[in-house]
This record gives sequence, C-alpha cells and structure tokens, in this order.
Amino acid sequence: MNTPTHVLAQLPPLAVALDTGSIIGALIYSLIGIVLFAVAFLVIVKIAPFSIRKEIEEDQNTSLGIIIGAVILGISMIISAAVQG
Repeated sequence: MNTPTHVLAQLPPLAVALDTGSIIGALIYSLIGIVLFAVAFLVIVKIAPFSIRKEIEEDQNTSLGIIIGAVILGISMIISAAVQG
C-alpha cells in the first residue's frame, strides 16, 4: 500500500480520549446491573422449594445446574438491554 506521506501527516495521533463522565456512568450502570442481578438470583433461590446449593453440589444435579445457568444468562441479557436503553 503506497500512501503519500502528506496524507499520513494529516491523520490524528492514535490516542484514546478518556472521558471521565462516560467512565463514571459506565461504573454506575455496572453497579446497578450487578445489584439487580444479585437480587434476581436471591429471589430465584428463595422461590425454589429445595436447596439449590445442595442439589447442585452434593447431589450432582447437572440438569438443575444447566437450568440455573440459563436463567442467569437470561437475567443478564435483560439487565444488559435495560441498561443500554
């Protein structure tokens, strides 16, 4: 690729502008998302008529682990969509 040097001189330097407002906003939305996720997970644990920890860890209930994993992914997608707007 033969690019003339005067074209390269006009390009801005490769630098990332750090916008503190955007960083703070991202941190706040991340914290809100994590809190909402934790609350949703606690609701799932309280609603279940059995101990989720016992079923997955001690009884090796793989199907329950897959279901809980799918629920976690679903809740995460919902929170992500809500935060992005």
